[in-house]
Amino acid sequence: MKRTSSPGMSVTAVVALGAALVLSQAGGAAQQEKGGYDQTGSYEVVPNWPQPLPDHGTEWTYGRTGAIWPESADRIYVVQTGDIPALEGEPVTQPGNPGRSALDVPGTRWENKFLVFNREGKMIENWKQHDHLFTHPHSLKISPYDPERAIWVVDGRSPSGDPAIRATAGTTPEGASHQVFKFSRDGELLLTLGEHGVPGDDESHFGGPTDVAFFPNGDFLVADGYRNGRVVRFDKDGNYLSEFGTRGSEPGQFMQVHGVAIDARGRIFTADRGNRRIQVFDQQGKLLDIWPNIPMPDHIAITRDGHLWVADGAAHRFMKYDLEGGLQETWGTFGTAPGNFWVLHHFSVDNEGNLYTAEVIGGRAQKFVPKPGADPRKLIDMFFGFEKPSA
Repeated sequence: MKRTSSPGMSVTAVVALGAALVLSQAGGAAQQEKGGYDQTGSYEVVPNWPQPLPDHGTEWTYGRTGAIWPESADRIYVVQTGDIPALEGEPVTQPGNPGRSALDVPGTRWENKFLVFNREGKMIENWKQHDHLFTHPHSLKISPYDPERAIWVVDGRSPSGDPAIRATAGTTPEGASHQVFKFSRDGELLLTLGEHGVPGDDESHFGGPTDVAFFPNGDFLVADGYRNGRVVRFDKDGNYLSEFGTRGSEPGQFMQVHGVAIDARGRIFTADRGNRRIQVFDQQGKLLDIWPNIPMPDHIAITRDGHLWVADGAAHRFMKYDLEGGLQETWGTFGTAPGNFWVLHHFSVDNEGNLYTAEVIGGRAQKFVPKPGADPRKLIDMFFGFEKPSA
C-alpha cells in the first residue's frame, strides 16, 4: 500500500515529525513528555490541608471560604462564613461540600469564622469570641508596612436572600455587616469602620465593602463594591480622606468593585468584577487604563517582580499580567478534586513561596507548594511591599 501524508500536514511537517520521533527514540534533545495537562501550573497541591476541626467529626465541614492570608508559613489565617452539614459519604475536608456554601445551606452552624492554622493544616487558634462580628467575612489582609502585623477583615455581603437563613445568622434585614475590622495578631479588636447592618455611601458607612489595600504612609483604601461603586481612602487611624468612583458601566465607573491593589508607582488597580475588567487609576481617581475581557476578577495582587495576578472566579483560573495589561500566563482547572477550583475567590503567598487559595462555592482553603525545579518566573512572587526572607 502506498502511504501518503495527512491532507492537513505539509511535507515539511511530516519530515520534522519523523525527525523528532527518531531523536526521541534515541534519547535526543527533542524528547518531550507525552500526553497530560498542566492542572496546577508550577505547583502541586498539599492533600488534606487544612485538617478537619476538632468539632467537625463526620457531621460538619467547612463552608463558604472567603479569604486566606499567611503571616508566615507557620501561621495562616482563614475566614469562612460558617460550618455546614457534611453530606453522607463525603469527606469533611477535601473537597469539602462543593456547590454548597454557608450562604445557602439550611442548618448552617454560624461558628468557626476566623481560624488560624499551622503549616500542617492543624488549627492552632479559633477566634470564636469574634464570630458574632461577622456575617460574611469576605477579604483578609495584613499591611506589608505594618511592623505589628495587624489583621484586617472586610465583611460586606448578605448571607442569603432567604429571610429564614438571615434570621438564623442573626443579621438585619439588609443582611450584611457593611464593616471593616482591624485586629491585633492575638485577636484584640483595634478598629471598626462602618455600622453593622446599616448600608450607606457617606464618610462613615459602606455598602457591601469587599477589599482593602495599603499605602506606605499608613493610609489605606477600601473597595466599597457590592452595593456602592467607589474606592474610599482613609488615614492610618481610620479617618476619611477622599473617594472616587460611581456605580455604572462607563469608563471610570464600577459595577461591583471586588478587589484593589497598589503598585510601586502608587497606581491603584481595581477588579471591576461586574464589568469584567481591571481599571487603573492615579491617586486622585483619574482613570489611566482599562483591561477588558477578564471574565470574573475576584482578587488581584501586585507582586514584587512587577506583575499583577488575578484569581478569576468564572474561569476558575489564575492569570498573570504585566502592569500594562499584557497576559503572560494562565493556569487552573474547574472541579472539586484537590488542586482544582470552584469560584476561586482569594489567594496569598507565604515567605517560603507556598500558595494559598480560598473558594466560595468549592467551600475550602487549599495549600500549594512549588514543584521541584519549578521555573521561578512561573510562580506567584511575594506580594509587593513584603520583604523577601534572607537566605
